[in-house]
Amino acid sequence: MKIIQGKLIGTGLRFCLISSRFNELISSRLLDGAKDALFRHGVSPQNVDLVWVPGAWEIPLLAKEIALKGTYDGIIAVGAVIRGDTPHFEYVSAEMSKGISQVSLQHRVPIGFGVLTCDNLEQALLRAGSKSGNKGAETAVAVLEMANVLKEIRTEEA
Repeated sequence: MKIIQGKLIGTGLRFCLISSRFNELISSRLLDGAKDALFRHGVSPQNVDLVWVPGAWEIPLLAKEIALKGTYDGIIAVGAVIRGDTPHFEYVSAEMSKGISQVSLQHRVPIGFGVLTCDNLEQALLRAGSKSGNKGAETAVAVLEMANVLKEIRTEEA
């Protein structure tokens, strides 16, 4: 039985980070966690690009443009959508997550969903480097693993 599983080795791999400027208090912490995780696993800083977008709503479009370039082994999206007094939270969260998923499947590139969807600021802070860890770092590691799995599978196909 052959077992294929992702390695957490980033040497030679290229990644694009997409960060939402809205709720930057949270997204900057997630971004720091993602960068730290990539660099700790051997990804060269020269192989990581960062693109800022106004908010979470804009992430899927940018992810699609980046995926179309075909120059990255993975994309990591970070940001935060925090529930307010209107249904806006539900619309942004649902469409953003669907959009990211569609881009990943259509373009066969792993896209990490490091966009927090929280009820309040306290929950977001807990997930951005406090008691609940850093979801940006966790997302980056998952994308790194998927990039390696896909690389191995695609090498077999060739």
